[in-house]
Amino acid sequence: MATTLTVRYFAGARAAAGLSTEPIEAGSLEALKQALTDRHGERLGVVLKAASFLVDGLACHDAQAPLPANATVDVLPPFAGG
Repeated sequence: MATTLTVRYFAGARAAAGLSTEPIEAGSLEALKQALTDRHGERLGVVLKAASFLVDGLACHDAQAPLPANATVDVLPPFAGG
C-alpha cells in the first residue's frame, strides 16, 4: 500500500534529482527507489543503489519494510572522506 512521503536529497543525490525535496507515494523503500528512478532517470537510480536512507531520522536497511504514512525519507549518498 502506497503512502505519501517527503523525500529530501543531499549532496550527489540532490544534483542527480535536480531538487532538494519532493513529495512522492511509495509503500516500501524498494518501491520508493523505483518510483524515484522512473521519475528522475537512471542518473539518480545509480546514486540510489549506493545511498543510505533515513526514515524519520532512523537508518532503514530493510528495503521491503512498509514505510510509515507522512514519513520523511533522507537520501544520503556516500560522502568522500569518511
